[in-house]
Amino acid sequence: MSQGSKDRRVDIHDVRTGNSVADFKQAFQDNLHFLLARFPAVATRNDNYMALAYTVRDRMLRRWVATAHTYYEKASRTVCYLSAEYLLGPHLGNNLLNLGLTDTARQAMKELGFDLDDLIDQEEEPGLGNGGLGRLAACYLDSLATTQIPAIGYGIRYEFGIFDQAIKDGAQVEITDKWLRFGNPWEIHRPEIAFRVGFGGTTKSCRDAAGIDRVTWTPDRYVMGVAYDTPIMGFRVNTVNLLRLWQAQAAESFDFQSFNAGDYFGAVNDKIVSENITKVLYPNDSAMQGKVLRLQQQYFFASCALQDIIRMFGQRSKGLAGLPDKFTAQLNDTHPSIAVAELMRLLVDVYCVDWDSAWDMTRQFFAYTNHTLLPEALEVWPLEMFAQLLPRHLQIIFEINRRFLDQVRAKFPGDEDRVRRMSLIGETGGRSVRMAHLATVGSHTVNGVAELHSRLLREQVLHDFAELEPGKFRNVTNGVTPRRFVALANPHLSGLITKAIGDKWIGDLDDLRRLETFAEDAGFRKEWRAARRAAKNGLIAMGKERAGVATDPDSLFDVQAKRFHEYKRQHLNILHVIAQYLWIHDNPGVALVPRTFVFGGKAAPGYMMAKLIIRLINGVAEVVNSDKVVDGRIRVLFVPDYNVKTAQYVYPAADLSEQISTAGKEASGTGNMKFALNGSLTIGTLDGANIEIRDAVGEENFFCFGLTTEEVAAWQSRGYAPRGFLEQHAELTRVLDTIAGGLFGRGDENLYQPLVDNLRNHDPYFVLADYPSYAACQARVSQAFRDVEQWTRMSILNVARMGRFSSDRSIRDYCRDIWKVKPVPIEVG
Repeated sequence: MSQGSKDRRVDIHDVRTGNSVADFKQAFQDNLHFLLARFPAVATRNDNYMALAYTVRDRMLRRWVATAHTYYEKASRTVCYLSAEYLLGPHLGNNLLNLGLTDTARQAMKELGFDLDDLIDQEEEPGLGNGGLGRLAACYLDSLATTQIPAIGYGIRYEFGIFDQAIKDGAQVEITDKWLRFGNPWEIHRPEIAFRVGFGGTTKSCRDAAGIDRVTWTPDRYVMGVAYDTPIMGFRVNTVNLLRLWQAQAAESFDFQSFNAGDYFGAVNDKIVSENITKVLYPNDSAMQGKVLRLQQQYFFASCALQDIIRMFGQRSKGLAGLPDKFTAQLNDTHPSIAVAELMRLLVDVYCVDWDSAWDMTRQFFAYTNHTLLPEALEVWPLEMFAQLLPRHLQIIFEINRRFLDQVRAKFPGDEDRVRRMSLIGETGGRSVRMAHLATVGSHTVNGVAELHSRLLREQVLHDFAELEPGKFRNVTNGVTPRRFVALANPHLSGLITKAIGDKWIGDLDDLRRLETFAEDAGFRKEWRAARRAAKNGLIAMGKERAGVATDPDSLFDVQAKRFHEYKRQHLNILHVIAQYLWIHDNPGVALVPRTFVFGGKAAPGYMMAKLIIRLINGVAEVVNSDKVVDGRIRVLFVPDYNVKTAQYVYPAADLSEQISTAGKEASGTGNMKFALNGSLTIGTLDGANIEIRDAVGEENFFCFGLTTEEVAAWQSRGYAPRGFLEQHAELTRVLDTIAGGLFGRGDENLYQPLVDNLRNHDPYFVLADYPSYAACQARVSQAFRDVEQWTRMSILNVARMGRFSSDRSIRDYCRDIWKVKPVPIEVG
């Protein structure tokens, strides 16, 4: 090779991976030309975003390959995180932050005539998740890479997300989330990594040549699971881990014989049916077809993941004896719990491992995170449906159950009630398969996600299992990544923090403690308020654009943004808003702290009560925001289509964070952490991680109200009569009467009747019982907000004391206590 050729090769390498502004500009232009076949004069905004995304991805790929090679050479013990959803958020801004190239990209784009923020905003939100479960999984992937832990995330490549939310006439309307319509520059298709997944069919028992009983499963149809890989970059490290998502494809996508016979639909029918499995995140399972599709999804990705893990293990090892030493798998809630039965099938039926050895391997391999205390969220599948879809797995579950219940009987002789409660097969209301029980029995460790939640798991939800194996149960309190939700989402505040204490806190959140001394610095408090006002202005602009609601940055921004569910009690919040509205009408001259009540979140398409609460909030907004009597005092803003992109405006802008779930119902919550990390004060019950946040920030910096878990249980045991409670509270009675009267339903007195009747006659989540305490606490909030300097001190101290709620700390807890995995630093030559 000539010297000139060598020089050109070096130049190309620099442009491909170099970090200078000039390299960035040239790489951007090359990608626009060679990958997208565009020239600047005709390139669209999306073309320019894609060219920049490929430019950033190139700078990740070198690290990605080095990471994979290091893990291979060192045979590093690897965490496999199995989750049905990953609410990742847009990649571009986060990857630039983690690479330390935001300023370089900003300058390069400026010199080419583009605004970096505009291109970042072009990116579609990946439709791979819904609520806190998926966002936690995404935070954990970020922290696994940042803490340099070998890890692979496994999930489903949904063609369409759960839905985009529009508000029409005040009601939620679901619109198809076509997040892939413009392409996804971050993923790499791996068509050679594909596995067959069977469904249905029959099983046959036989005896092999060695005289060992075997079972052969012959499915009646197969689908192919094909891998799509996304790099997950750690913060200021070379580690780039892998998120591998599976797309369902037909084993044979086109039936040529049917086509030639004129059956054009039949020619592609298998393709349509197979691809349905990965079409939509969380299909509505109120009908049996939806239940079948959900179970198909869960088995599909669990089987693909396990086959892939075994494939990788076989690259360096013969046999499967050391599988649990090389890999450990975490089940993120019950959705992937069918993996327990699938691994047993693979080991026993495919690889001919004896049952006892296979069961030992399975129990060493899996750990299970429970995310809920709600009985309806502990998945159960009708046994008849399960048998039709996965006949061999049902046989395996029966055998696991038989052996497990023998252990129960041996330890608790004569206690058949306990045996019935602990069985993997439910016998009441039709026989069913209890997936939480399967996950618990098949895992070496079960953890809750907050101290209260873990205690309630041991004492209530999984009490019998904890008595059988008390050492199996642990707590790992959830955490959130400060990279996306502070450093990226709140540049004004994060810039101020970095100016004060340096930027170590972004990778070591405990360093925020050094902010405490600044709480007494009047000049710093003034800068803090300016940073927070800038964030509020961002939300104001978005609210005006999306909802047409103008708001006052000097008002108290009172925010509740999360998935809609009755136990999260958005209706408790809106009842208080209505009470305030009525009170102002009764006292038009009264002086009060102006408030902007902000709501955001989606309701599941089939959850009618949650959707009715959304309708009520928008009905109240319509009335309040057009009423001159309350103008300048209260405003109501419902932010439509709440997702990660939207959240990056909402979290930094909140003055008050509403964490008001019924005590004992919220497993942990992570929104509470994100709000507090951005300087919001919390009004909340003693539920989930609220308790630990209150302990961390100090009782004096947390607005606590409501019944405790024990008090809720006491009310339930002695009988709770909401109508009798209403008779003693005229204000609350008036609020419900006003709702029932149609004021917030454009005169329709029947619109909110199901909600009002439910509160008056049942109130299963103690909204009315907690209302007086909530209203009194809100009065304390208003009084505190009047003292601007003290409120600012409280805000600073909230941020300074939130270090333990980093997802980095959560991952270190998992690594130490559950996975037994150590960091593997990556060197890039």
